[in-house]
Amino acid sequence: MINPDLDDVARQIMSMERKKKPKMLVVDDEPDNLDLLYRTFRRDFRVFKADSGASALEVLSQEGEVAVIISDQRMPEMKGTEFLSKTVPEFPDTVRIILTGFTDVEDLVDAINSGQVYKYITKPWDPNELKVVVDRAAETYDVLKQRTEELIRAHEQAQLLEAIAQVAQTAETVAHSLEPIAKAFGESFSADGAVLQQVEDSQFTAQGSYGMALPLDADPIAQTTLKESKTGVWVNSSTTPPPEGAEAYQEAGMQVHLCLPLSFRNQLLAVLSLQWTQSPKPSEEEIKLMHLAVQQAVLAIAAMRCN
Repeated sequence: MINPDLDDVARQIMSMERKKKPKMLVVDDEPDNLDLLYRTFRRDFRVFKADSGASALEVLSQEGEVAVIISDQRMPEMKGTEFLSKTVPEFPDTVRIILTGFTDVEDLVDAINSGQVYKYITKPWDPNELKVVVDRAAETYDVLKQRTEELIRAHEQAQLLEAIAQVAQTAETVAHSLEPIAKAFGESFSADGAVLQQVEDSQFTAQGSYGMALPLDADPIAQTTLKESKTGVWVNSSTTPPPEGAEAYQEAGMQVHLCLPLSFRNQLLAVLSLQWTQSPKPSEEEIKLMHLAVQQAVLAIAAMRCN
């Protein structure tokens, strides 16, 4: 698809993302309990199993953050509360639930008060009650994750705008500013490659690049952005093969290619290409942030052209 605005870009990229089941880790040294937990939640979660705290930590090291952990309290070598406390520093947003006998409740008070445990369920548990608790835990995780991502985006926005302003103050010419601005965009939006290419007399001239980026000179999406001064995007899917002349997309393993015009008073100053291969596709909020950052870059480049 060529020439959508950034809202259309966001919708297109998000539509290609299949909603994945949230991850859950269940930990119990009794195989029957472990299998029961797995069967209870496998339809709604991607469930990982571990039969001890040590093996559960290994699962997390391989799979990364999960939304919910359900752990038995009484396990050999490492109690459930001890295991859960080890997960807090790296995965603060994960919601933790303990399964425990009545005699272990006192052991949980400190863990609950310190925020390491969201809820405890006494054995034998009622499956329906546990499902209700887990559903609420998953909702809590979503809220915590959203807040964390908002803080991260605010920090990234401040860093990106500061980097662009710094380039505007220190770069001697537009050509000298291209690489650091491309790098700032690439790093801020976790792109695998970025190219910022200057435009003069409707032709590409000097460029700056970051990461493993495909060049723009023969790229059909970049050429359309150059000619029409409109945003262009391609998202890899079975229904959207690369446009004619862009066979290199698939050879490079490209998943998303986004070309943004940097225009000032109806004059195209440069084209910014952001390319994703291995890294996660940009989120809707990140794409909205791009608009603000592009405007800042436009002002920086326009000011340097006037000097």
